[in-house]
Amino acid sequence: MEEKQKGMWPLVEKYYQDYGSRARELKKDGKKFMGYICSFVPVEIIQAAGFIPFRIRGNVHEPITKGNTQLETIACPFMRSCFDLSVKGHYDFCEGVIIPHACDSMTRSYSVWKYSLGLPYSHFVNVPHTVNAASLEFFEAELNTFRKSLGRYAGKEISAAEITQAITAYNQLRKKVKALYELRKTNPPLVSGTEMAKLLTVTAGLPVEEANVLCDQALDELHQRTAPSGQKLPRILIDGACIDNIDLVQLVEQSGASVVADDLCLGMRDHWPNTDVDQDPLKALSRRYLEKLNCPRTFRQSPGGSLSDDLQARFGDMGAHIKEFRVDGIILYVYKYCDPFGFEVSARKAYLSSLGVPILYLEDEYSAGTLGRLRTRIQAFLEMMG
Repeated sequence: MEEKQKGMWPLVEKYYQDYGSRARELKKDGKKFMGYICSFVPVEIIQAAGFIPFRIRGNVHEPITKGNTQLETIACPFMRSCFDLSVKGHYDFCEGVIIPHACDSMTRSYSVWKYSLGLPYSHFVNVPHTVNAASLEFFEAELNTFRKSLGRYAGKEISAAEITQAITAYNQLRKKVKALYELRKTNPPLVSGTEMAKLLTVTAGLPVEEANVLCDQALDELHQRTAPSGQKLPRILIDGACIDNIDLVQLVEQSGASVVADDLCLGMRDHWPNTDVDQDPLKALSRRYLEKLNCPRTFRQSPGGSLSDDLQARFGDMGAHIKEFRVDGIILYVYKYCDPFGFEVSARKAYLSSLGVPILYLEDEYSAGTLGRLRTRIQAFLEMMG
């Protein structure tokens, strides 16, 4: 435990516990921030416009109060929490908000965000739900519309060279995150799932340059870390949507397991696909965000006609992670009222069962108040695994 408090980890802890504190510091120095929700917002265009992309997150430890006065309580609790914190002024350093067509809760709440917060800038990115030549062409045009809109607000024309430069910076960050995940392949892993969850949450609210430096420091320190000794614990992959608080990961590890991989919006799902730098930047971004970013909200055509072909097309990347990280068990964690993941639970369970990996399915509120109940189920699952 003492070793984890050395070097850059106290800074990660500070930024995690007071998410947005670094943004407020930089805001005083004249830096400009643009808020966004969801991995389908192309942060490279925001960066190229001269803003620092800031990922808006919720907080499972803060009750949703003001948010529930304007959004239905049957709407996604994660979205309601993000909106609640924004209305309360937690993210008032952001000049605007960008929301994509990721799910119905995001789509339908965009007008509420725009009306309630009265921000100087807001934009809705219309992301298609299919992957084919026509949808890629449409999305490229949509990204160009976004580029022009944000450029007008910024008072500049966002050039292809500036977007390419931003693409390079974010590709570098993703490369470093992958290098950090490599350290989780050892048994026991050199870095815990809780540490990784904190670090990746923090980097989503930092300038990409600072995020790159922080990951470099983490890599340097972890390569000098002595491998943990003792019993080798069950190796768990957590599958789900935008788990932007460490509580679940921490709970799994406190229950006697190692979280070594994930399929999450703030984890491998967002950091694995890079953007091609050898083609037109908007075309490359359209492919990266629509074709490479694997999320239930996007339909992927199966190359074959069987159920197994369909499941492989949709979840084969997760299967590769399970093999690569030698995963012993899966925790499929879905927020209540999360329709994209809720509708896909049976298919995900069918695919994971075909791999012979034990699965624990949890449907939960976006609240820390359920941790006691979750602890009981997780401990029983780990005991069942032996």
